[in-house]
Order: sequence, then structure tokens, then C-alpha cells
Amino acid sequence: MDVLTQNFSTYAEGFIGTLELTVFASILALVLGFVMASFRVAPVGSLRVFGTVWVAVLRNTPLTLLFFAVLLGLPRFGLVLPFKVFAVLALGCYTSAFICEALRSGINTVPQGQGEAARSLGMTFSQTLGSVVLPQAFRTVIPPVGSTLIALAKNSAIAGAFSVTELLGTYKTLSELGYNIIWTFVWIAVGYLIITLSISALFNLMEKHWGVAR
Repeated sequence: MDVLTQNFSTYAEGFIGTLELTVFASILALVLGFVMASFRVAPVGSLRVFGTVWVAVLRNTPLTLLFFAVLLGLPRFGLVLPFKVFAVLALGCYTSAFICEALRSGINTVPQGQGEAARSLGMTFSQTLGSVVLPQAFRTVIPPVGSTLIALAKNSAIAGAFSVTELLGTYKTLSELGYNIIWTFVWIAVGYLIITLSISALFNLMEKHWGVAR
């Protein structure tokens, strides 16, 4: 307990940093994932191509490489932002590809006749997607979206290598101070467990309320 009690402020700073990265990147990933999923099923060919390329590139690019591209590449084009913002962009964009595919798979579970019926009533694509298809698809995608956001929380550890304050990075400070490395990592693991189990509990609650009965 000495490692935690004597360095509580250090752990708290890292924990809050990881929590902020997780929350903001999750919001970005959900928004972009929804947009790209809409593009993937849109009747406009150019939008489908854009969504497909977005998913293909990001799903097949190592996250560390994406961090290098965003944090070190964008400033060369004149876009200078705090490293934490760049980290949120990298995490959010990367995760959005997986959110997109989860949403698209949910959309594909909705019977095609539902969309045809909506169009026969004169509803536009946006109205059909927002009022008919997505409310039904949402019930089936709760578990995979939750799993994806849990993975995002753990992936945020990469940000520490780019001077972003987060939980895993606290081991460097404590190691330099001579603390036992094993207990240092034990309390880091506890911090990640608090975040991931909280996300899991939230999505389990959502699944109980809105999920599809098995």
C-alpha cells in the first residue's frame, strides 16, 4: 500500500489522464463510427467508397504508427495542437473503424423489408436510417461496441510514449524513485480495471434494458 499512499497524486494524475483520453476518444469514435457506417450503407457510391477506404486503412494500420502519423506528421502541415488532443484524434479515428463495422453488422441484421417499407412510405434515406433501421440495429450492437471501447481504454496506454499524461506512464516516475516495480504495476492494473469494469458495467446495464433477448 505504501506505493499507492505515498504516490497517490501521481497515480491520480495518470488515472485522470487515461480517463480523459478514454472519454473524449470514445465520443469521437462513436460519432465517426456512426458517420462511416452511414456512408457504408448509403445509396451514393462515392460515400460507400470513402467509408470502405476509411475502414480498410485504419483497421489495417498499427495504432502506434497512427500515433506517429498524427502526433509527428500533422504539425508539419501547420496543425499544432496539444499532444493530448492529437492522442484523442489518433485513438478516436482508429477506434471509429471498428465501431463502424460493429454498427454496419447491426444494420445488416435488420430485415431488408423494413427499409423497403419505409421508402415506400416516402421516407428519405436519412429518415429510414435514423427512424427505422438504427433503432433496431442499436439493440444488437451494444456488446461489440462495449468491447471496442474497453479496447480503446487499454490502447490509450500508447499515448504515454508521446509525452501524454496517462496511467501506464506513472511507472517511469515511480521506477526512478526506486519503488518496487511489481507493486507499481499492480496499482496501475487496478486503475485500468476500474475504468474497463466501469465501461463493462455500463454496457451490461444497457444490454439488459435494450439488448436483444437470446
